[in-house]
Amino acid sequence: MHVQDSHWPSASTVAPGTALSASPGHGRGGGPRTTPLRVDAQRNLEHVLRAAREVFGELGYGAPMEDVARRARVGVGTVYRRFPSKEVLVRRIAEEETSRLTDQARTALGQEDEPWSALSRFLRTSVASGAGRLLPPQVLRVGVADEHDHARVPQQRSQPAGAELRLVPEEGPASAGEDDAGAAQLLDVVGRLVERARGAGALRPDVSVSDVLLVIATAAPSLPDPAQQAAASARLLDILLEGLRSRPA
Repeated sequence: MHVQDSHWPSASTVAPGTALSASPGHGRGGGPRTTPLRVDAQRNLEHVLRAAREVFGELGYGAPMEDVARRARVGVGTVYRRFPSKEVLVRRIAEEETSRLTDQARTALGQEDEPWSALSRFLRTSVASGAGRLLPPQVLRVGVADEHDHARVPQQRSQPAGAELRLVPEEGPASAGEDDAGAAQLLDVVGRLVERARGAGALRPDVSVSDVLLVIATAAPSLPDPAQQAAASARLLDILLEGLRSRPA
């Protein structure tokens, strides 16, 4: 798992199926107008997003845009026409993966009555999807919480001592708004899975939300052979799950 901190600018992401026009719009304020993408442009956008997920998943968010363009088999200019900077593309991918993990956690929470089954289902689904390799940097900031962090720490009713996950503010306006809102939703839902499993006595009392997300990131290695990668992920996750479970005194 390679994660590189980024100071993401406040520029908005490009919405699926739309393109930003450089000409002035006719709407209020004369801002840019959005128009439906042509079929070939939409196909190129899908190729770029798929390639970005693969490249960033393998090399981390520090990978250059040229690598994304090469994987998508388009010119780098095509990538920049869709995403005016690498930071905008990174944010788009990170937001999508955060949303996907949140949906997976909600599904496990809603469909599994047994607390440990819900937590392990979420972990297995998330690791199998490879989303752990694309978690945004601010979600994987681990440190010892103190009284100055309480406003940005996702609340857990049974907070263990020691390392805990916190949303660390980055410089600039990009640290607020949708980025943090999506991450906070993920931490909240995963926190409920953790609390249920801990309350049922199935989870070690010292395991926190940060530990669960680190398991997702750690158990999704990037290997050249897909079958070998799947086998390695499954084996590693089995070992990590055993480490999370509580043991009789």
